[in-house]
Amino acid sequence: MSSDKDNYWIRSGLINLIQNFSGTILSLATFFILVRLLNKHDYGVWGLYMQTITILEFIRNGLVQSALIKFMSGSDAKEHNHIFSATLTISGSLTVVCIVLNLLFSGYLADALNAPELKPMFHLYNIVFIFSGIITQINCVEQANLKYVGVFVSNTVRQIILCSFLAVVFFGDLQTDLTTLVWVQIFCSIVGVVISWIYTRKFIHFKYMFDKGWALRIFHYGKYAFATWVSSILAGTIDQWMLAGIISPVASGAFNIAVRIGNLIDIPTNAVATIVFPQSAKRIETEGKGAVKYLYERSVGIILAMVIPAVIFIYIFDSFFLRVLAGDRYADAVPILNITLLYCVFGPFGRQFGVIMDSIGKTRVTSLVVIQNAVVVLVLNYFLIHRYGVMGAAYSTLIANVFGFIVAQVILRKELGVNAFNALIYAYRFYPEFWNRYIRKKIPEAGT
Repeated sequence: MSSDKDNYWIRSGLINLIQNFSGTILSLATFFILVRLLNKHDYGVWGLYMQTITILEFIRNGLVQSALIKFMSGSDAKEHNHIFSATLTISGSLTVVCIVLNLLFSGYLADALNAPELKPMFHLYNIVFIFSGIITQINCVEQANLKYVGVFVSNTVRQIILCSFLAVVFFGDLQTDLTTLVWVQIFCSIVGVVISWIYTRKFIHFKYMFDKGWALRIFHYGKYAFATWVSSILAGTIDQWMLAGIISPVASGAFNIAVRIGNLIDIPTNAVATIVFPQSAKRIETEGKGAVKYLYERSVGIILAMVIPAVIFIYIFDSFFLRVLAGDRYADAVPILNITLLYCVFGPFGRQFGVIMDSIGKTRVTSLVVIQNAVVVLVLNYFLIHRYGVMGAAYSTLIANVFGFIVAQVILRKELGVNAFNALIYAYRFYPEFWNRYIRKKIPEAGT
């Protein structure tokens, strides 16, 4: 049994680590090509488009994604059709509502943003939105069954197709436009549906069986996850929005470069969070809170064991990293980077807090903590940016992270008896355990 659990963690962790790392690399490659391929106006329009559709995806997925994984992974198989049908109904209803709102108000939004190109792009995106909803539904079923290969392959292939198209256009000295890029997204989403279905069809024996009780249960669970996701988006973008509004977009861009480097370090956090959620949902049903306490402390410890060396390494070579990614123009962003690197140490505690609390049914608590952090970031940014400029945004987010860490640990100690210090112990033990279990035994003994 212990061997099976270890294999699950290594196999699932490796898949998700590769997915997050490859996704980040492909996103960076896409960014570097796009910013050179499009003129400033078109790139700005594309940025507005991506921000808007990301919010739409979060609005829909926030209500059903976590609920589907939690309830399907922790319930009897005979309930799966009811759960799947309820989430499909909620997701489908939200998809229709968002599409109708898109058709009605996309023109007004495009005019308000001085970007008339957005209207046809938003209309075309309705097609992508339908397919992305199907992909999310299928991928959640796979994750609920503790499998992740389909999610990895589907996401990676879609990113590769878009990045390859841009590379061919750029290096082939060809021409493209924003509407064509949305058509490429449509093609990517169709391919994604096919791949996700191939990997997940063995888990889906679907018969539509709508159950009002399950629908209400999922909705009430999902409404807090929804508030959490929306608040997370705001908390992650408030500083850059306020920098652009209070100082200039140039200041926001410098801060964004530092954040991008931090996102590279967050790869292990995102990977482990993906595999911890279904495990936690299952263990709370079968083993109780003690197992979930262990799961939190050990998962945070494993992440810290990977994150802390990366933070130290980048801190030492901060100027080098900035020059490689952004050139000499952003050399003055080194102090910002050094502050944002500290977020990465607190990030695993906060991310896993949300994962664990959601998995044990405390989504309301998670949403309240995230909303609180978003408000703290907003208030601090307003005052500190005026006083310290760009560094004020970095200070604000760091203070908010420390405050959120304290609040989260108080709640976890009360609910599960968690001790944050144990995570540091697991981090320290990770290195010899990993060496002895997965590396040393692979090295042939001398003389054989």
